[in-house]
This record gives sequence, structure tokens and C-alpha cells, in this order.
Amino acid sequence: MATTKFLLSLLLLVQLAATAYSIGVNYGTLGDNLPPPAKVADFIKTQTNIDAVKIFDTNPDIIKAFANTNISLTITIPNGDIPKLIKLRTAPRWVVDHVKPFYPASKIKYIAMGNEVLHWGDDALKSNLVPAMKTLHNALVREGIKDVKVSTPHSLGIMLSSDPPSMGRFRPEVIPILTQMLRFCRQTKSPFMVNPYPYFGWSPEKESYALFRPNNGAHDKFTGKFYTNMFDGLMDAVYSAAKAIGFGDVNLIAAETGWPSACEFPVCSVQNAVDYNGHLIKHIESGRGTPLMPNRKFETYIFALFNENQKPGPAAEKNFGLFKPDMTPVYNAGVMRNQQGGATPGPTMQIPTRPSTPAGPTTPAAPKRGKKGKPAGPAKSTTPATPATPASGGKKP
Repeated sequence: MATTKFLLSLLLLVQLAATAYSIGVNYGTLGDNLPPPAKVADFIKTQTNIDAVKIFDTNPDIIKAFANTNISLTITIPNGDIPKLIKLRTAPRWVVDHVKPFYPASKIKYIAMGNEVLHWGDDALKSNLVPAMKTLHNALVREGIKDVKVSTPHSLGIMLSSDPPSMGRFRPEVIPILTQMLRFCRQTKSPFMVNPYPYFGWSPEKESYALFRPNNGAHDKFTGKFYTNMFDGLMDAVYSAAKAIGFGDVNLIAAETGWPSACEFPVCSVQNAVDYNGHLIKHIESGRGTPLMPNRKFETYIFALFNENQKPGPAAEKNFGLFKPDMTPVYNAGVMRNQQGGATPGPTMQIPTRPSTPAGPTTPAAPKRGKKGKPAGPAKSTTPATPATPASGGKKP
């Protein structure tokens, strides 16, 4: 009897170890050694549990490659094209040229109006953002396409404060635009997309908290909620900010998040990348949600599918990939169906040990940025740095 129980327990452990999780991924193409789109689409469909892909343009070869794969797509309108799409004649033509030739065989789910416009754009571009989203939505509906939603991803540079999470607030200068945008999202049932990167909130003291490793956690004295990881804190901060201006009911999506496996600094390593992405995927798939948004499975897109050797900026920019250009895993994050490849996640935070001393609201640190992209890697320090409230960056607009 004891032997039978032992064997059943062992079988269960083997099954759990072999579990693969579905997840979204950002598919960037800034590399001169990447496989062709058709090969990538087939690889994702047949070898992984990735069920959603986000691209940073409207490349027709990529969109066509995902036809009849049942993998949902997010396509992105370049920031520079946004002003054109406020015109009533241009938006319908854009839909005819970039959506109708592929839809519904290619499962286009979202159209991103630019990328991190409120972070990178000038005042004119920012003012055009919501009008362009509205015009494009109306053009889609007129063409009979009612299940493709329009949104736009934001860096956490839109946040005035994010710690503690319940005191998350948007910067005053972007509130008028975000109010219009969140109202549009509510009316059209579109998601509000944000790019939470605990990597950019890294400090020596918060490394385990950022990487889902066992840690002392953080206590929000205003709600009594206890946080075991930085990702939940960032998502709840955005939720609190949206709720503060009357839009706590709008669905949130983590449109980009990830951790580089190599760079000039010790914070970038294969083990750190697999701990963050591997534990994040399990956390999302568990459906536990966050302390302020419990019992929810957030749609989440890992950055990135491949290491991209032509990304500008510091070395970290080239090493966010789950896979090498030859489609072998950089590490085992849990997306391969046969679970092959490299390092696996270490222990994760399960039971809180003791709450850390609660802190009052703080202002996010300004991100350090490389050329045309995300911030440069965290600075190496000889003495422990003061934990910075995360302020995320994003990809090339």
C-alpha cells in the first residue's frame, strides 16, 4: 500500500514537472540571423505552448505565416503613422490594406496604436493617439470586423507613484489623455496595455522580490495586502491608478515583460532570466491573480521570442530572448511542449516569512535609457543601492 502511494506521488511529481504553460510572446525581428516567418510560425504551433504573438509592425509575411494556426496576433502601427489614422479616409484604407487580406485566417486579436507613445511621443503625437484609436475602431466596425480590438501599450513611465501598490497614481500630465483612452477601452471592451518590467526596478535588496524567489515580501499598510513579487505590485499599482480616475473595471494586459539572460552586469544571467520568466508563467497560469485583482489570469506577453543581434543599445537589449535564432531554448522557461533545454527555475515564493516595514508612496525612478530602446542595464554598485520604485521601459517605437 505504501509502495503504491509512493509510486502515485512520484507519477504526480513527474506530471507536474512536465507541465507546459500557455503564454504570449513578443516576436521582434531586429536580427540578421533569424529564421523565416513561416518556419517561426510552424515552430511556435508545433513545438511550444505559446498561444499568442505580438509583433511590432504589420509585416505581411509574418501575419500571413500565422494563418490557420489558431495563434492570436497583435499587430502594431508604427508611431509615425498615427497622425495619418485620425483621417476618416485613411483609416478605412488601412484596414483594407493591412487587416482584410489576412483576417480571419490569421487570428488578429488586437491592433496596437503605436508603442509607448505617452513615453516617447511629442505633444502632437500624444494628442493624436486617442482620436486615431477611435477612428480605426470605427473603420474596423464599418468593414464588419467587430472582434479585433484597438489598444496601445504604455511604459510605466505613465506612473507618478507605484509603491505601495494601493497608492499607484498616474502622472497628472497624462491623466487627461488616459481618461479619454480608458473611457474608449470601456466602451469598446478593449484592454488597457501596460509593460511592467521588474528588471528595471532591480536593486540588490529587491532581487529575490523581483525574481519570484523566496523573500520577505512587502506589506501595503493601506490595504493590509501582502506582496510576494514585484510583478503583482506593478500590476496592482496600475489598477489602483485606473481605479482612482474611475476606470477600475477596464481589463489590464501585460503587453511586455521579461528579463535578459546576458549583459554587462551581474543582474543579467541565464538563472535570473529563467527564474523570472519561468515563475511568471506559472504564476499567470495558476489564475491566482494579484492581491487587488484575485482569481484572474492576466493575458501576458514575454519579451522576447528571440535574442536579436541587431537591437540598438546595451547588450541586454540583444539578450531578452527565450530562444536562440536556431530555435533552441536559451533556457527552460516552461513553454516547450517537451520541456527541453537548459536551466530551470529555482524555488519560488510560497509562504510569506515576515512582512517588510511598510513604506509610504514613492515616485518612480526615471528609467536609464539606451539608444532607441529600453533603459540601459542596472548600474553596478559596490555598496547596496536604495531600492528604486520600478519605472519600466519599452522597445523601439
